[in-house]
Amino acid sequence: MKLTWLGHSAFRLDFGSSVVLIDPFLTGNPSFTGDRAEAVAGATHILLTHGHADHVGDTLAIAQETGAKVVTNYDLCMYLANKGLKAFDPMNCGGTTDQGDFTVTLTNALHSSCDFHDGVSHALGNPNGLIVKQKGGVVLYAMGDTDMMPDMGLIAEYHKPTHALVPIGDRFTMGGDAAAFACKKFFRFDTVVPCHYATFGLLDQTADKFVAGMAGSKTKVAVPKSGGSVMF
Repeated sequence: MKLTWLGHSAFRLDFGSSVVLIDPFLTGNPSFTGDRAEAVAGATHILLTHGHADHVGDTLAIAQETGAKVVTNYDLCMYLANKGLKAFDPMNCGGTTDQGDFTVTLTNALHSSCDFHDGVSHALGNPNGLIVKQKGGVVLYAMGDTDMMPDMGLIAEYHKPTHALVPIGDRFTMGGDAAAFACKKFFRFDTVVPCHYATFGLLDQTADKFVAGMAGSKTKVAVPKSGGSVMF
């Protein structure tokens, strides 16, 4: 599996016959410095953790351009369908769907999920994490926007994730220290990739706290530059 960080919490996964985009916030994302057409080329699936604009991002446009299927919670799927989304696979927390080269399971996340109209917050289902199980390959846990939580112990025991995308930017998610604590307490990852930092001024600007917090762990911490890739 080739994983490319597109800035913030946006990722591209290339494996088998699948090109999977996770939370594709590209337009208006100051930490995305690549070529948008190249980043979304060949997309077959879009996986969304929750409904905030910095995660839904370019989903509707990319789905229209590429025909990619959107996989996310039922409420968010129906909201996007009402805006013109054609290809989608709705699910909810604890459920698993088969996407061909991989399966997707939605987990809990401690956060919120909404869109704003006329200054009013409209709920878009519960926030989620994603378990992406490549058939015969890695088990990736994209935590979404979350705090640490006891559920992580059950996720680790049942799904046995080998790799993770971990939010570390603080204020809206775990900070680097807390994220490292959660990773070391609950999991035995091969590799973790930090995200949700350095995008905006309110967030931590480096992954330094997380890297320092993971010191002494057997887990590899990969910190790619925006547009950079990691092979799993």
